[in-house]
Amino acid sequence: MAYKAGFVAIIGKPNVGKSSLVNSLVGEKVSITSPKAQTTRNRIFGIKNTSDYQIVFVDTPGVQHTQNKLGEYMTKATEGATAGVDAIVIVLDALRIGQEDYKIIERYEKVKCPKILVINKIENTNYEKMYPLLSKLNEYKFIDKFITTSAYRKINIEELEKMLVEYLPEGEPFYPTDEYTDKSLRFMCGEIIREKALLFLQEEIPHGLAIEISTFDETRKTIKIDANLVTDNARHKQIIIGSKGEMLKKIGSSARAEIENLAGTKVMLELFVKVKKDWKDDSVALSDFGFSKKDL
Repeated sequence: MAYKAGFVAIIGKPNVGKSSLVNSLVGEKVSITSPKAQTTRNRIFGIKNTSDYQIVFVDTPGVQHTQNKLGEYMTKATEGATAGVDAIVIVLDALRIGQEDYKIIERYEKVKCPKILVINKIENTNYEKMYPLLSKLNEYKFIDKFITTSAYRKINIEELEKMLVEYLPEGEPFYPTDEYTDKSLRFMCGEIIREKALLFLQEEIPHGLAIEISTFDETRKTIKIDANLVTDNARHKQIIIGSKGEMLKKIGSSARAEIENLAGTKVMLELFVKVKKDWKDDSVALSDFGFSKKDL
């Protein structure tokens, strides 16, 4: 069989499980996950390699209404992700399918490449409850294939991968076959820190939180990282630090353990908290926090 390689965009509302789906398909943690919406802010490539094919998954921020420059950036990242891909996967949450989902599906009606509709998180429901929704979704004749999945329980992940391989063109791999993401270790470390902050702070801190890596010194034996947790609200600073610094220590300890596992080396991590008002509307700040200048 000839080698195949291509790009697949993962599209959908915030918090439908796009990042979890990409992580399951790739078999490595490419994108951070969180119960909070808008966890993914950048367009991230996850790379699935086998001896027969390479699938480059483009994990995108959730389709949403823009309210600031950060929102505009995320919208551009999503729109750009669908340009020139070989297939589009539209992800729905089995428990939360509504008008917004239908609008997203309809947005891709005239896109020429194959489109697969994935109803994710089926571990939370059953066929009887989903039947009326499946009947409605079946009306979209421009959708090439449907599949139900659970990224959490790895249900139908292999089946979805097989579907996607059918649409890949023959050709050489786009990335080295030992890589599973296009992002740098520095970027991944910042994302891991942000994931732990979102996890432990839960609803106490909204999405006015960014990570700024101020020091990243990598040697053969250790990685030294200094990072700022940047909030846009002065009242949130003490919440992030916590009583006697306990919350910041908790975030740092969890992040350091995962970064050491990722990098395979000892990590020295120091976290600080900084207040920068309205950073989500500041192009310079967004660029400093790792968002591409050409999309701002």
